[in-house]
Amino acid sequence: MEQFVSPDRSLSVCKRVCYAAGHFLNDLCASMWFTYLLVYLHSVLGLRSTYAGVMLLIGQIADGVCTPLVGYESDRTPGALGYGKRKTWHLLGTVCILVSFPFVFSPCLACAESTPQWAQVVYFSPFVIVFQFGWAATQISHLSLIPELVSSEGAKVELTAYRYAFTVVANITVYTVAWLLFHFKAQHSMDPSIAESLGQEDIPLFRTLALIMLGTGASFSLIFHVGTKEHASASEKENRLITPSLSQEPSCRPVFQWKWWLKEPSFYQNFIAIIPLVIYVSSFVSALVMKPVSKRIGVSMTYLFGLLLVLSFATWVFVDKTMGAESIYGAAVLLGAGSAAILVMSLSMTATLIGEQTQSGAFVYGSMSFTDKVANGVGIIIIQSIRPCSTESCCPDCVWFYRNVMATVTGGVAMAAGLCLFTLLIWPIRIRKN
Repeated sequence: MEQFVSPDRSLSVCKRVCYAAGHFLNDLCASMWFTYLLVYLHSVLGLRSTYAGVMLLIGQIADGVCTPLVGYESDRTPGALGYGKRKTWHLLGTVCILVSFPFVFSPCLACAESTPQWAQVVYFSPFVIVFQFGWAATQISHLSLIPELVSSEGAKVELTAYRYAFTVVANITVYTVAWLLFHFKAQHSMDPSIAESLGQEDIPLFRTLALIMLGTGASFSLIFHVGTKEHASASEKENRLITPSLSQEPSCRPVFQWKWWLKEPSFYQNFIAIIPLVIYVSSFVSALVMKPVSKRIGVSMTYLFGLLLVLSFATWVFVDKTMGAESIYGAAVLLGAGSAAILVMSLSMTATLIGEQTQSGAFVYGSMSFTDKVANGVGIIIIQSIRPCSTESCCPDCVWFYRNVMATVTGGVAMAAGLCLFTLLIWPIRIRKN
């Protein structure tokens, strides 16, 4: 039996753009979800902060559960009606987002003024779950296409960079459209008190914002489905190789099923996949204990504790010249826990800054999100532009280069944040000008 050898796969610039457009709907909705959902639920619909947090938690749990399930099903199920299996799941996810997300940013249709708030949470939960399922289906299928569309490491990095660029553009788009809508409201409002605050009269504004984002994202999803070709023949060859026959030559290597990965020792040594998981798990645990810790020692001291964890990570990475698996996992825990503490306390400080000026709180959070995305994008561009290797493959110098980047960037930013924290002793967080 002749062994199948995958040909070198590459994409033109146009097809790379078409591929990157496939996640634009997800990015738009994610930006609205994380930036404006709590503001909308609490300040516009009037839900208590606890119930608003529960809504966000339900969404995150649904996303966490759906992501591995979608990945498993996406790998094992064929495409529908001759459509590629990845694009089939992408289309399913897109439809789920389009039919559920408008209800997330709309009032409860079956509720009256006397309806208890917990009932509204029950009403919104199915829409949130369907949305998160669709988001996971779109994300996983879109990411899974990268190794199927291109073969070289450089091309994979490039596709990922195109994808991230669309993420930045999506956040800027949401921020810009939201600013225009709020500006239009302020210019045409007859009552200045209404123009300067958020309330139930802003329900149409948020619904309009959501519909604009859905329409824009759907257009880009159409570009993705038209301009991105998933080769069905590759899937057929994969299916043929999944179960090797008795007559198959020893040189033929079967494609792994999902359960085979669990028996492969290298799977647990795949730091690229496992380390982010360790970071996110430690971040989650750290976030859970932030409330009681901050109550006991204060927000600023908790923030300082997070900075010390990050500085410990940077020092560990910089000093340990021969990091083994245990050291890498330990450093990842420090980074995850410290980053979560800094993030949670930063958001708490932002809320303190906003105070009673909730009518413009969305602008403050939107500005934070915008700065976050742009800063990350600029940082990635700078780091990649000064890497010592001129070729696509990684040379030994790259190993030390990225190690030094991890240590100096995180440590440097932590020290800069520490200086900013010190200034709070002189200028406490408050609004100083009208």
